Amino acid sequence: MAFTTLRLPPYPKLVTNNRFRFFRFTIKIASIIIAHDGPPTAFTCFSQTSELSVSVDTYGSSTERVVVLVIGGGGREHALSYALQRSPSCDAVFCAPGNAGISTSGNATCIPDLDIFDSSAVISFCRKWGVGLVVVGPEAPLVSGLANDLVTAGIPTFGPSAEAAALEGSKDFMKTICHKYGIPTAKYQTFSDASAAKQYIKEQGAPIVIKADGLAAGKGVAVATTLEEAYKAVDSMLVEGVFGSAGYRNAIPLESAQDYKRVGDGDTGPNTGGMGAYSPAPVLTKELQNVVMESIILPTVKGMMQIVGVLYAGLMIDKKSGLPKLIEYNVRFGDPECQVLMVRLESDLAKVLLAACRGELKGVSLKWSPGSAMVVVMASKGYPDSYEKETVIRNLEEAECVAPAVKVFHAGTAFDSDGNFIATGGRVLGITAKGRDLEEARDKAYLAVEEINWPGGFYRQDIGWRAFPQKQFSRNA
Repeated sequence: MAFTTLRLPPYPKLVTNNRFRFFRFTIKIASIIIAHDGPPTAFTCFSQTSELSVSVDTYGSSTERVVVLVIGGGGREHALSYALQRSPSCDAVFCAPGNAGISTSGNATCIPDLDIFDSSAVISFCRKWGVGLVVVGPEAPLVSGLANDLVTAGIPTFGPSAEAAALEGSKDFMKTICHKYGIPTAKYQTFSDASAAKQYIKEQGAPIVIKADGLAAGKGVAVATTLEEAYKAVDSMLVEGVFGSAGYRNAIPLESAQDYKRVGDGDTGPNTGGMGAYSPAPVLTKELQNVVMESIILPTVKGMMQIVGVLYAGLMIDKKSGLPKLIEYNVRFGDPECQVLMVRLESDLAKVLLAACRGELKGVSLKWSPGSAMVVVMASKGYPDSYEKETVIRNLEEAECVAPAVKVFHAGTAFDSDGNFIATGGRVLGITAKGRDLEEARDKAYLAVEEINWPGGFYRQDIGWRAFPQKQFSRNA
């Protein structure tokens, strides 16, 4: 299996592999929450409780209450705010910068003027408002070191340090970790010269996968079925610079999820940040999850220094052996996978994340609602390429009322001068539904999607098709 990393001058790089020769599909073992097991010196500040209050919950037991700040303004952050608001141990939720949908939903108080890349401003806000837990959603603030600065200031922060965030920010770094600790992954090479990269690709042949090393919002990957497509991808990343510069621990697994990256039905078209997802993923059996934890997750966690947060493992399943191999890591909750996880989570999220910050995950387990959940992403027409902004969206409240357990998460919305929701991004809405099984969750989600009046938007009509026999999938049959 060839897996090539190409270096974009001055940074990032590209990673390639010819995955389709050996693999059938890609899955993700939805986030594992990681923490030091015990009170390491770097996190002794997490035992401070001066900014927290203690109250008595409805069950009559003493419960620590905390004010939470969620960093980010997309669908993932809306889902996190939604779950945190429902947490018995959460007093209040702020979201910076947030978006119009998060604000009107009542799931969090949005702080649009807080610069999340200005650590001193974030620290000042936390101290002013008694924030006792910060949850960092997007990758860019993590890589820039926001978590480092917050921890240094004594503020419990769920999100890895800039050094640990390099697992996502640098594919080459991730591959080095895999090689050092014997974690199964695909063969790869790293290049910064386009000619050398093309020569390697010619030797390996197609199909082959090429990845930009660095942050590319989930889109820095090209699946080339021919050598010509591979060469074009190399030029776009290395020559044209399309993606810019794109101790002992404990870990507990969350549920699995299957996401859909391609923009078009039938997994066609370019990659996106994600057009939909469902949970759980039937392909990830309990036995396979145990293999993933033992051979991939735990070796990575034990090999990393000072990491508190999420590892979201993208996996490929070997067609011959049926065993998993690691494609990449995200160091935060996936988007839109986070949406289906948060509607299924029944545990107190704030309490779990605070326990992770304090190194107290030992013995912690998570409770999930039975059945399944699905999210269908609605995006602006033209995405992932150029798209029209500020198109009007209507009937969002009606969509949430079409069936029980339907939630519309906002990823890129604002208000126009008339008070209408308008689209401000590429991926704009995540229509999420729970059901007794995946079929019911799918039917509810698409029923809500069809209620929304948005001429400027589009969506995939086949989310979930991998989990259904072909004859069962068509919703319009």
